[in-house]
Formats: sequence, C-alpha cells, structure tokens
Amino acid sequence: MDVVIVEDQEALGRGAASFVVEELRTDPRLVLGVATGSSPVTTYHALAAARRDGLDFSQVRCVALDEYIGIPETDPASYHSFVRREIAVPLGIRPENLFVPDGNASDPAAAGAAFEETIRDLGGVAVQLLGIGRNGHVGFNEPGSPFGSRTRVARLSPTTRADNARFFRRPEDVPTHCLTQGLGTILDAARLLLVASGSHKAGAVAAAVEGPVTEDCPASVLQRHPHATVIVDRTAAARLRGSDRRHPSPDDDWLD
Repeated sequence: MDVVIVEDQEALGRGAASFVVEELRTDPRLVLGVATGSSPVTTYHALAAARRDGLDFSQVRCVALDEYIGIPETDPASYHSFVRREIAVPLGIRPENLFVPDGNASDPAAAGAAFEETIRDLGGVAVQLLGIGRNGHVGFNEPGSPFGSRTRVARLSPTTRADNARFFRRPEDVPTHCLTQGLGTILDAARLLLVASGSHKAGAVAAAVEGPVTEDCPASVLQRHPHATVIVDRTAAARLRGSDRRHPSPDDDWLD
C-alpha cells in the first residue's frame, strides 16, 4: 500500500485527480468508481478543472458505491443527486454512463445482484475512489462486513447515521438502510484510491493502514490489494507511526 501525505484537502484533491487523469489518458472509456461524502469533493473539483483545460470525460463510465434505501433519486441527499451534481454535470459525463445502485427497487436484493452484473458487463472498475468513515467503513460496509461481501442491503450504524445527519433536514430523516457494493466487489477494482482529510479521520486511517487486517475495520482490507494508494492530509495522517510514508516532491506536477 502506497501512502501519500499532503498538506491540505486541496492538495489531496489534486493528487487523487492526477491518478484518474493518468488512467483516462490511457483509456478514454475509463470505468471510474466514484465515492460520495466530503473527502472526495476536491478530487472532483480538480477533475473539473482538468476538463476546463481540455480533457475529455464524455466517454467515461461512472459507477457509484452505494445508495440509500427509501429516498427518491431526486432528493438532494440521495447519491443519485450527488453523482449528477458533483460529478456528471461538472465533468460532462453522459447520463447513460452513470450507474448508481437502485435504492428504490421493489426487490433490493435483486437490484444488488443486477448491479454486480452491470459492473461485470462494463469490464470491471479500473479506478475506484474511496472515502473512509470514522469507524473505518468504506462504501457503506460497516464494521463486521465480510471481506468477500458483494452488493447487498446493509444497515447503517448509529455512528454513520450521526455523521450523515448534516445532509438531512432532521437526524431522524437519515435512512437506516442502504444498497452498497460489498468489500469483495470493491477489491475487484484494478486500482483503489482512498482519500481522507481531517483530524476526525486520523484514527480510522491509522487502523486501516497500520492496524491488523480485520473486519472490525473494513478499510483495512485495502492492505491486501496489490494496487492501493492512500492520500491523506496532515491532520488525517496524525496518528500514522510509519516512517516510510511518501511526501510529494517539488517535481510532482499536481502540486502546481
């Protein structure tokens, strides 16, 4: 696992975007796994800046990690809305190239199986962006999620619901369940790129990067992936003990 420590969230976004841009220049039809939440937002801003500089995203296929169960796709708090608002519109990605789990399906289990098939039909995810929750979750795979799990219905932990309450009018409006890619699904991606910022993520980052590989910290499974990169700002890296962490050099063009 490669761990890169940057100064702040803006540098984090530029760094993560540089990985995506590198892959996109190789494959214009890149299958990009996208995460929601606050940590990846500066990455999407940096990608939008690359588009304004002439990079073409029109053939990119975007695959989302998860969706709440039981709220309309048009709700601003839904991940359908997030993906359209923060990713598709700024990057010029076609609606038919957006794939988000169907949290309103009459049979959520069947919708999970169908989403797995969609990913297979796309040829798999080339680059999967990930955030991390305070309890170590990735996607909505809460502590205890099996490492081999696939897209499925999952119950949100009280910690996750409390953290996500800021996106809803009232705390009680936060859904209790979601449809999420499983850890096994996430591990199938060719390359994993986890981003985290803020001191409130420092404990989870340290557990994921330097702790034991355990289902108690779902993100720790990234240690088993052959091509996993973690980019964190200094506050999120505060509890890392290792001395072999890479800091960007002046030659890194994404610092410009």
